[in-house]
Amino acid sequence: MITTKKSNWLVPFALIMLSIVPMLAGAVRLFQIGNAAPVTSENLRFMSAPLPVVMHIIGSVIYSILGAFQFSDSFRRNKPLWHRTSGKWLIPLGLISALSGIWMTLFYVRPAIDGELIVANFDDQNLFVIRLLIGVAMCCFILLGLAVIRKRNFPQHRAWMIRAYALALGAGTQVFTHIPWFVFPDLHSELTRTICMGAGWAINVLVAEWVISRKNGISFG
Repeated sequence: MITTKKSNWLVPFALIMLSIVPMLAGAVRLFQIGNAAPVTSENLRFMSAPLPVVMHIIGSVIYSILGAFQFSDSFRRNKPLWHRTSGKWLIPLGLISALSGIWMTLFYVRPAIDGELIVANFDDQNLFVIRLLIGVAMCCFILLGLAVIRKRNFPQHRAWMIRAYALALGAGTQVFTHIPWFVFPDLHSELTRTICMGAGWAINVLVAEWVISRKNGISFG
């Protein structure tokens, strides 16, 4: 019994811990915006148009935390009303996270110059396209999950929502896939930046499909 209880909370705890670095980074960004921090070339895009990034941070943080508890079997069984209510919130929160991410990808201009120092823009066109595809895919997965739950198709609902959540947690996994980037500065290039970012999402997608395919896998629905 004790082991079962621990396992039911281990996955939500691990998912929240995976998101902790992006959450802290988002909190710092919100603090800068809320306290009118000095404008630099690095934060100019956020300070001049703060609403999208504020929506993205708040939506993503709440989505990550609420979504993590959907992976607890005991929580789902013992608190079905909470499960359904939080699930209803997860849909708009996930869409806010994805759509604001798409907006930022399309309209935020990344800095090219910081004072007199040239700052390499490592986000190339390939990463631009990947970001858009991830945002669109997340929206589609959430909407597909909503469509099938209306038909009471719980397994398909579970699968689509797991896929959407996996994409949302990409930033957490990217903390680890960027370790070589931080350790070896000589690796800095558009290609390695794209690989580090793409690897984070790819790993999450593979894990999501593994969870979905498990006969007695973790429930998300």
